[in-house]
Amino acid sequence: MAKYIFVTGGVVSSLGKGIISASIGKLLQARGFKITIQKFDPYINIDPGTLNPYEHGECYVTIDGMETDLDLGHYERFTGIQTTRANSMTTGRIYKSVIDKERRGDYLGKTIQVVPHITDEIKNSIMALGETGEYDFVITEIGGTIGDIESAPFLEAIRQLKWELGRDAVSVHLTYVPYLKAADELKTKPTQHSVKEMLSNGIQPDILILRTEKHLEDNMRMKVAGFCNVDLECVIQSEDLPSIYEVPVNMQRQGLDSAILRKMRIPVGETPKLGPWLHFLELRKTASEIVHIGLVGKYDLQDAYKSISESLSHAATYHHRKIQITFINSEFLTEENLVEELKEQNGLVICPGFGQRGIEGKILAVEYARKNNIPCFGICLGMQMMVIEFARNVLGYADANSSEMDSETPHNVIDMMEDQKNISNMGGTMRLGGYDCQLKENSKVAGIYGKTTIRERHRHRYEFNNRYIEEYEAKGMQCTGFNPESKLVEIVEIPQLRWFIGTQFHPEYQSTVLNPHPLFLSFIEEAIKG
Repeated sequence: MAKYIFVTGGVVSSLGKGIISASIGKLLQARGFKITIQKFDPYINIDPGTLNPYEHGECYVTIDGMETDLDLGHYERFTGIQTTRANSMTTGRIYKSVIDKERRGDYLGKTIQVVPHITDEIKNSIMALGETGEYDFVITEIGGTIGDIESAPFLEAIRQLKWELGRDAVSVHLTYVPYLKAADELKTKPTQHSVKEMLSNGIQPDILILRTEKHLEDNMRMKVAGFCNVDLECVIQSEDLPSIYEVPVNMQRQGLDSAILRKMRIPVGETPKLGPWLHFLELRKTASEIVHIGLVGKYDLQDAYKSISESLSHAATYHHRKIQITFINSEFLTEENLVEELKEQNGLVICPGFGQRGIEGKILAVEYARKNNIPCFGICLGMQMMVIEFARNVLGYADANSSEMDSETPHNVIDMMEDQKNISNMGGTMRLGGYDCQLKENSKVAGIYGKTTIRERHRHRYEFNNRYIEEYEAKGMQCTGFNPESKLVEIVEIPQLRWFIGTQFHPEYQSTVLNPHPLFLSFIEEAIKG
C-alpha cells in the first residue's frame, strides 16, 4: 500500500514547495523507493495553458500532453520520473469533474456540496496514483498559501485522508522565518501563526521546514518545536543556497527523509549515498570558466523560460563551465542596438512564445547569428523565426511570415495545421505531448542524438509549411526531422554553419540533472569554442 506525503506552505508564497517536494522524492528514491509527485493548484483555470507567463511563469507539458505548473518540471529534473495528467490537478478540473457527474445523474439527485462531493473528488485524485500499485510513496504538493480561501477544500481533503490513513500519511509544512535587520533578529512568530492556521483546519503538521536567509541555532528550532507541537528532529531548516540542486543534500544532512520514515514506522537503515548527484554538484563547484548564452525572448520574467535555463545550466555543468545567461528582450531589439546587445554572447537561444510582440527582434537576432556563424538554437516559435528569417533574407520573400502573425501574407512559410483550423476553444487544443520524430541519416541532429528515431514533447498550433521544403533545401536550410505519420517538419538546420538548429518541439522538457538533453549538450559544446 502506498504511503502519502502532503506538502503545504505558509506565511508567504514562493518559498520553494516544489523544490522541497522534488527533494523528498529524490531522497526516497535514493533509498530504493518508487515515488511519484503531484501538484494541486487552487486556481479555477482547468490548466495553466491559457495563462500569460507573467501570471504563472512557464507552462510545463507532460509526456501525455497535459499543460501543467512549472513545478512538475522540477519533479522530473530532480527525480527522472515522467509525470502525466494524473500528476497535475486544479480547482477547475475538480469542479468540472463533479459538475459533469452531476449532469450525468451520477449523484442520484443529491444536493452537490463542497463537502463531501468536492473534497471526495480531491481525495480520489490524490489516491488514484497510489492505487495503481506502482508507487511506494505519493508526494502531493498543495499550491498557494495556507489561509487562502481557494485552498480550503484541499486542506479539508488532507485532514480527512490523514485521519483515514493514520501512519501512512505525513504532513510536511513549509514556512518562513524572516530576519529583521533593524533588530538583528530572526522571528518565529509567522511560523507559529501558520501552524495555528493549519491546526484550525484540523491538521497537525508532522514536519516543519523553515525557509530562512540566516542559519537557525538549535535554541530557535527548539522554540519552534515547543510552540508548534513538533518533534525537534522534525524541525528542519532550509537556508538560502547557491543552487536549488544543493537542497536535497541539505535536507538529507538534517535527516528529513529519516524523519519521514520514522513517522511512518518504516525502518530507516543507513543513509544512502547520492553519488551521481554529488558528482554533478562537484562539477558545478569546480567550474571556473564561463560560457555566455543570450536568451532572446519577450517575457522578462525569471520563471518564463525556467526549463530552458535549467537545461542550459545542466549542459554547461557537464562541460565544466559556469553559465551566464543574459535575457535579451526581443521587443526592444533593433538594427541600431543589435550588435551591442548580442556581441558578448557565445551562443543564442531563440525562445518559444505566442503572438506578434517581439517577433521582429527575434528575426533580427536569427539573422545576426546566421550571418556571423554564431551557435543558434531555435525552440518552437524560435524555430519558426529561423524559417521566416531565411525566407525573407535568403529565399527573397520579403513579406514571408507566419499566418499566426499575418493571416494575409502571400508567403505563409509557417501555417496553421489543418486539424487546428476548425478549433474554437483555446485551452488544451494545441498539438501537445510526446510525438515521434524521424531524423535524416547523416544529419547533424542524427549525430547529436546518436539515433534516427526520437520522441519529443510539443506545444504549438502552427507548423512549417511543407510546400516550401524544396526551396529551403535548395538554398541550404535542411529539413532533417519529420513526424513519421503526418510528415510535419520537426527540425531544421543549416549544416554549413557551426550550430544552427531549430526544433518545433521543446527539448527542454526532457532534460534532467543526471541526463541532460543531447541537443543542449551539443549546443553548449559548440558555444564554448567561441
